Amino acid sequence: EQRNLYASDTRKHEVRRYQLGEKNGTLVAGGNGQGDELNQLNSSTYLVVDRDHSVYVSDSWNNRVMKWVEGATEGIVVAGEQGRGSALTQLYYPNGLFVDTLGTLYVVDQVNQRVMRWTQGATQGTVIVGGNGQGAGANEFNYPTSLSFDRLGNLYVV
Repeated sequence: EQRNLYASDTRKHEVRRYQLGEKNGTLVAGGNGQGDELNQLNSSTYLVVDRDHSVYVSDSWNNRVMKWVEGATEGIVVAGEQGRGSALTQLYYPNGLFVDTLGTLYVVDQVNQRVMRWTQGATQGTVIVGGNGQGAGANEFNYPTSLSFDRLGNLYVV
């Protein structure tokens, strides 16, 4: 609604917000080198911005999703960070993200071949599709990367 562009730089491990005509942008997540501290990212691949201007980032090599509230210098882990794995508390190379109006987070858990849902404040996620290994079956994926919902609530996974 504010016509901002957000860009994730996987080499600089940061996310910047650009306003129309701006060249350098404003750092909104990461920017403190590669790492696993709360002020760092490690391969920030996908991002989504919610209505409150919080930025959610797939911190892929740290196997977690971070939320950066507008103006924050540190992120909050909202999914994962229990080491890579397939338990409901874990992610293994998270990619595509979606946040609905209730603050529910949907994450493509790429290596685990699944899409997970994390409600606000949850300590573990719920598998909503996939998670049955790699394959071409009706409820299987072959390294999913992104997701989206249409206005009717249908989920699309790439």
